[in-house]
Amino acid sequence: MSSSKRQSILPRIPSGPKAPVNFSSSITIAEAAILSGNHTINISSESVVHPRAKLDSSNGRITIGRRCIIHERTSIGAASADPTPSESRDGVVISDYATIEVGAVLESGGTMIGEGCLVGVGCRVGKGAKLGRHCTITPRSVIQPGETVPDYTVVYSNGTRRTDKRGISDLKNKAQARQIEILRKLIPSVPAKFQ
Repeated sequence: MSSSKRQSILPRIPSGPKAPVNFSSSITIAEAAILSGNHTINISSESVVHPRAKLDSSNGRITIGRRCIIHERTSIGAASADPTPSESRDGVVISDYATIEVGAVLESGGTMIGEGCLVGVGCRVGKGAKLGRHCTITPRSVIQPGETVPDYTVVYSNGTRRTDKRGISDLKNKAQARQIEILRKLIPSVPAKFQ
């Protein structure tokens, strides 16, 4: 590619209005994260938002708790294909110590992710679904709109489920805190860009 063609390429600009935000001073948010919408996006202390994570508050508020990790290419607050109106003013609520892995989609409309949950690579959580505490949603699983998943449930992509009886939630929370310490050193944080 010639140098004149390179100079004529415009930078990619995220679509949609700039979202109102409420950030803790201790978050880590990459400059390449995409935040849009007209409802407030709240991110609590020590949470990490990777590059190319998309938070869209067009369909409701987004609240991310303490020490959460939002990986790249996630879509938080996506519009649902379900035509029924949502009763909740909250789009998506992600509780403390949750991890949303690469390519996962959380639909807006009263969707609740419980404390310590792991939403695996490429998962889809439907509008109004509620995950209990310390659930594990394995890669490529689908949680249907309005579905409730009990605490400590492991959901497999083929639809089978089991209860996690290992009792390691405290260890998982400590590991999450250590991972966040490392990510804070690796990801340059630019919260001022979004405020």
